[in-house]
Amino acid sequence: MINIEYLIDRVKLVTLQPKEAWAKISDEQIDLKDFLLSYVLPLVLIPTIASFIGYGLIGLGSYFKVASFSWGLHQAILAFLGAFLGVFISAFCIHKLATNFGTQVSLDNAIKLVAYSYTPIWLAGVFYILPSLTILALLAGLYSLYILYIGFVPITKVSEEKKTNYFIVSLILVIGVSVLVSFVIGVILISAGLQTY
Repeated sequence: MINIEYLIDRVKLVTLQPKEAWAKISDEQIDLKDFLLSYVLPLVLIPTIASFIGYGLIGLGSYFKVASFSWGLHQAILAFLGAFLGVFISAFCIHKLATNFGTQVSLDNAIKLVAYSYTPIWLAGVFYILPSLTILALLAGLYSLYILYIGFVPITKVSEEKKTNYFIVSLILVIGVSVLVSFVIGVILISAGLQTY
């Protein structure tokens, strides 16, 4: 069951006061299924629905319209699956890397770290309604990386001397995972007949 008031309060806390958010979130225990359904899913639906509308109905440019149901469905599926797979694979990498940097991070905590960090980029997914504004979502992605950085030590409990290396390696993996997941899903969707235009 989605508690809208809780969702809005948590989103505001994470995006507007990330340091305070991580101090509060770091010791919280999550029920993974509940967390995915009550926090991640509603936010992931923002870029999913916006992508379908933007690429399926509105299209690109003011002088010409390039939109199709197939393209909208392609972008919506890409946004939805990319978000969930990105969270899980990135979290798995952070979880597995932990011992190399002298710490232990449960998979649940790694998922919590990645998912909360993705909050701004999911919110900015609303800009996909007008595909020409997609750059604003990418800028929100930079803020997501900042939130990931702020939350890294509180969640992973990594030592000060190892935090930079752990974060950089994790960041490379998170970005790499996002690119790879998007590419693979895109290829599968195109091969299934969902064209990109």
